[in-house]
Amino acid sequence: MYTQERTAVSNLVVGGPVAVNSYDNAIVAALVENRPVMLVHAFNGGYLRPAELKADSHDKGVKLATALDPATKEAQGHLWHVTPAGFFGQRPLYLIESAAGQVTPQPAPAGQADAGRGDDGVPKPQRRRITVHQEAPKATADIVQVGLPDKVGDKWRGKNGAPEDTQLWIVTVTPWGGITFVPITHPDAILGFKDHAVTADSEVRLTYNWGGDFTGTVINTFYPRLPNEWNVPYHHVFT
Repeated sequence: MYTQERTAVSNLVVGGPVAVNSYDNAIVAALVENRPVMLVHAFNGGYLRPAELKADSHDKGVKLATALDPATKEAQGHLWHVTPAGFFGQRPLYLIESAAGQVTPQPAPAGQADAGRGDDGVPKPQRRRITVHQEAPKATADIVQVGLPDKVGDKWRGKNGAPEDTQLWIVTVTPWGGITFVPITHPDAILGFKDHAVTADSEVRLTYNWGGDFTGTVINTFYPRLPNEWNVPYHHVFT
């Protein structure tokens, strides 16, 4: 197997019909502990990263990179938070937030409410989220953007009035330890790549889930990887 870090988690159901019982600590950490992980594609070992790493960029998309360069690593452009964000019926929803360019807000003045705090009392950082175009996955508007809810373009805002609508995802665990992202605004689509091509610098976009299931194909299956697994040879570990 590919990691020596294991957590004994039995029958943890996360957002879909498949239970997480493979003792994969990366999936558990991503979905439960909210630890940042790499999202590595099952087909070629490339990882998702924002096209623009700066915190003030809100109109750029996501791409698949095949080399972890020092600038990306230093900016944490290879790391993502899969953040819990409520429920859709009985299925948990998540935000896919980039660790690159996150900003820790200043504490609110005395007597004023702040934007929320974590368990440690520290203000929650502002993170850019993967946002889906309202008209995706039509050919003319099937891209995604990485930005804060109030900074992305109008067509990337909530289709039903809430800014978060186009940023909420159902995360489905595949039988072989991968994860698939399904936007709630487009339940027949999955997070895929332009022209279905999984190549270096492929543009991430929504693509129709022609197979009709969430068990994952080479188009849409990702493996969460913990930071201590950066040097794992991805092509040789999925046994």
